[in-house]
Amino acid sequence: MGKTARKSTGILITLEGGEGSGKTTQARRLCERLTAQGLDVLHTREPGGTLLAERLRSILLDHSGETIAPETEACLIFAARRQHVDHVIKPALARGVTVVCDRFSDSTMAYQGYGRGLDLRILRTMNDWATGKLAPQLTLLFDVPVAVGLSRRRGRAATQNRLDREAERFHRKVREGFHVLARREPRRIMVIDSAQPLESVTETVEELVRNWLKTYRRRTSRRR
Repeated sequence: MGKTARKSTGILITLEGGEGSGKTTQARRLCERLTAQGLDVLHTREPGGTLLAERLRSILLDHSGETIAPETEACLIFAARRQHVDHVIKPALARGVTVVCDRFSDSTMAYQGYGRGLDLRILRTMNDWATGKLAPQLTLLFDVPVAVGLSRRRGRAATQNRLDREAERFHRKVREGFHVLARREPRRIMVIDSAQPLESVTETVEELVRNWLKTYRRRTSRRR
């Protein structure tokens, strides 16, 4: 992590997964649970989180306009992330807030890297530049078979976006990419089977985060 990230006193928890994985619902529920435990929690998302970043999100997810080149897509995402990190995430972490973010850097590697086929080394360099090398302490990866996830999303036609309409092959590549990332960083990325019933997934999330927080607090207290 970069110098700014090391000075942070808060915790950054990110939730990742493919389309229809249920991570957005679980992010909201996790925030409610952590708040009930007395933590100061900020719930945010990517792309988005600021006025400008939300406008970029609208461009990225809109399926009615011209085709967006993969490189353009990546640049828009990094622009939104820089605004988000500078104006929302880093200030919150500096105040000791627990930030729960629906998508972050791993989504870029999975979607634009493994899904679109862009150079992973270039994406990592650009991401370090956009975030100041800020990385989450904990990432929850909600894994669901592609057919199940797309069925969930496509059953809600009114909320479909540009990514929902991508071919199943693209989404398989994204899922495979997430799995590669999880294997490389098993201590940070915890994989959750989100094909299970909603309440079961919620219970799993609560248990994982509760145990992780206990370990994290013990580890950080020893460093002081």
